Amino acid sequence: MRRISRLTRAAVGAASLALAATACGGTSSEAGNGGESEGDRGLAIAYDIGGRGDQSFNDAAYAGLERAKKEFGYETADIEPTEGEIDADKVQRLTSLARQGYNPVIGVGYAYGPAMEQVAAEYPDTTFGIVDSVVEGENVASLVFAENEASYLAGVAAAKATRTNTVGFVGGVDVPLIHKFEAGFTQGVEDTDPEVEVESQYLTQTAEEGGFASPDKGKAAAEAQLEKGADVIYQAAGLSGQGVIEAAATRKKWAIGVDSDQYGQEALAAYKEYILTSALKDVGGSVYALAKSVEDGKPLTGTQTFDLEADGVGLAESNPEFGKVPGLKDAVTKAKEAIIAGTIEVRTER
Repeated sequence: MRRISRLTRAAVGAASLALAATACGGTSSEAGNGGESEGDRGLAIAYDIGGRGDQSFNDAAYAGLERAKKEFGYETADIEPTEGEIDADKVQRLTSLARQGYNPVIGVGYAYGPAMEQVAAEYPDTTFGIVDSVVEGENVASLVFAENEASYLAGVAAAKATRTNTVGFVGGVDVPLIHKFEAGFTQGVEDTDPEVEVESQYLTQTAEEGGFASPDKGKAAAEAQLEKGADVIYQAAGLSGQGVIEAAATRKKWAIGVDSDQYGQEALAAYKEYILTSALKDVGGSVYALAKSVEDGKPLTGTQTFDLEADGVGLAESNPEFGKVPGLKDAVTKAKEAIIAGTIEVRTER
């Protein structure tokens, strides 16, 4: 049977990228399929749409790879997606990494699901990981997150910060994963102040249309919501989210980032004053945790859930203005405690 586990607070805390990395020798476990492997290498990741430099989801995965590289002193690889690619391209990418001896091999994003199911079966001695999806396989770790819980906290923050009683949500692609972000955010707003309205918009129906990779689309959507009176906008849109943040900052309104603490992202420095907070998702910690498990000779498999209780998701407080909004910090703290205690059950669907 597949093993389904919820990572403990201590386990995820040990994987946190906030900890200082220590130099260490050694290589990862034996990889490859029979004699096809060209060597014994370390962690490899294959990026989702938007690639490295999105200041969000993919960059968080890269941070996890960098920590593993420094700590374990081994070779790593990170591979960009191609425009308009199909599942066959993903199969080829994952196969190439496994054949070269990388272990583990991680697909960053749910789009790698079908390809990983196929390739993992062909390379049973390699540990595979997939972020944001569940794939069956004895040698596959499915790294999933309670995005709805972090988004609930973002909704609490938005409801406390708004002055117009209108806030916005911009989703990159209209898919179940992003519905979780919207569901949690909307519930957090409603539970905090039922008088606050939420304007929601998805940029595209499919990822191939650029919903996660088009800042111009994000900017246009945010501008439309700002015209309707929104003064706080939460985006779950990958690279497209940069356009949302730009639009909000230009109008001197609040933006809420996603996945990474976008207040601290260099590429967004011009807008950081208006990034109230970010709904955090420790993708980097999950990448590192899987790499460490392989390094320790005890590879994680099955569904690994990173939730609020395990510090796998959360809400950033880097912007000093976060603590200055009346009642915001206390409301977020109480909501977090209630979610962990189970007195607030955060929905996952719209």
